[in-house]
Formats: sequence, C-alpha cells, structure tokens
Amino acid sequence: MSPTDILLALAIVSIWGLNFVVIKIGLHDLSPIALTVLRFAFAALPMAFFIKRPAIPWQLLCAFGLFQFALQFTFLFTGMQLGLTSGLASLVMQLQVFFTIALAILFVGERPRITQLVGALISFCGMALVAYKLESKATLIGFMLVIIASLCWASGNIVTKKIGKVNPLALMIWGSLISLPPLLIASLLMEGTQGWVTTAHNMNWRAFATVLYQAYPNTMFAFGAWAVLMRKYPAATVAPFTLLVPIIGMACAALILDETLQWWKFAACGLVLGGLAFNQFGQKWLERRGII
Repeated sequence: MSPTDILLALAIVSIWGLNFVVIKIGLHDLSPIALTVLRFAFAALPMAFFIKRPAIPWQLLCAFGLFQFALQFTFLFTGMQLGLTSGLASLVMQLQVFFTIALAILFVGERPRITQLVGALISFCGMALVAYKLESKATLIGFMLVIIASLCWASGNIVTKKIGKVNPLALMIWGSLISLPPLLIASLLMEGTQGWVTTAHNMNWRAFATVLYQAYPNTMFAFGAWAVLMRKYPAATVAPFTLLVPIIGMACAALILDETLQWWKFAACGLVLGGLAFNQFGQKWLERRGII
C-alpha cells in the first residue's frame, strides 16, 4: 500500500474506534433500530436526490445496503444495548477480518495461507476468553449479536469487491437509502409506532450529535474511503488495518466512559490482535527465516 493509503486507513480506523463510544452514548437516548434508521436517513437524504445512483446491478446495491449498513449496525447496536461494553464490542467486531478472508476464499477465489488459518485460531481463542468471562446471559446474547454484526461487515466487504470501481460517495448515499426500507419495517414490527413517539421524546442535543457523527464522519467518509481501499487492494491486505480499532476503542472507552480494563480484557485483546498481526505479517516473517 502507498503511504497515502496507509494514512487513509489509519484515519478510518481512528474514526471507527471512537465510534463505539459514540454508539454507547447514543443508546442512552435512542433504541438500536431508531439510531440505525436516523444514521442512514441523514446519510442518504437529501443527497440521494442530487447524486446519481451508481451504475451497478440493483442486486449488488441492495446486498451492499443490507449487509454493510442495515444488518451490521442493527446487530451491533442491539448487542451493545444488551450490555456488551464499547471496548469489547470494538474488539469482537475485528472478527470481520477472518470472516472477510473466509468469504473471499469461497466467493472471490482468493487462496488461503497457513498464516491466515493460524492467525484466525489465535484470535478465536481471544473470543473464547471473552465469552467465558461475560457475567450475564443478556451480555452473552449481546456478544453473539456483535459476532453476527462482524459477519455482516465481512459480507459487505465482499460485496464491495464485487461492485468494483464506482463513485464511493454515490455508493454510500445509495447504500444508505437502500437500507432504510428494511430498517423501517423492522422498527414497526419490533417497536411499533410507540417506538418512534419515544424516539421523538428522547431526541436531545446528545442524541442529535450522535446521529450526525454516525452519518457523516463514520458513514460518508470512513465507509466511503474503506470501499476505495477494498476495491484497490486484496481483502487480506486491507482488512487487518482494523486491528487498531479495539486499541483506540478501549482507550476511548476508558477515558470517556470510565470503562474498567480488567486483566482478561488485555489478554483477549492480545490474543485477537496477535492473531491479526500474524495473519498480516506472519507469511513474510516465516519466509525470511526459511521456515516456509
């Protein structure tokens, strides 16, 4: 990757790391689905009336909006509302790296390496430690939902690669727009009209600022730039940059939300990041030593 693209990747993961704290703050006032709907409504409207739809098949655009936006963030927000801390959520979401690699093998034809498999095993040991140390059934359910969210993110990455070269701004806007109908239907089925009455009552400057951060820096810039990098480089090269997200997320959660950093969180973080690092750098390290 070029130095400029490396700096771009670092900016993206910094925005995403802080975003987990922003989500936790927003969930004090808004339900998970309401926060998701408002996020993508602000990202899509009114720009969808002025930006032409990307010239890609409707099925790819719908798949992008569904996996990368609607499903990923509904599961993520719900998991965090059920008690998974913002720091741990930022860590669990990094499983998307290995889900992305697995899906790329299945659907894009990328070939797996032994270092990817070993790295995945190390990281999943970290996830097993998190699951073991969770203190309540609700939090365990939240943990599982965030794992599903990371799978949705990985699916969105693969769809992005299949989409190919398009205007990233148009893709973000129209992907956000496409995500709204299923989100609104889910909101009405799960929360009813009373849910939106409650949302309107709870809307304040804090909730509004949360929605704006979700819509613009996080969606329009970060996901748009991520789409450019995913299109430009192999998935196994780009995805591991997110290993910095939990470090930033946990640091921000400790500083802003006063989340406690127990020993097992450091251990789990070390295992997950160690697996990600081995996935990214293990091949060259082993080759230099003549092991493979």
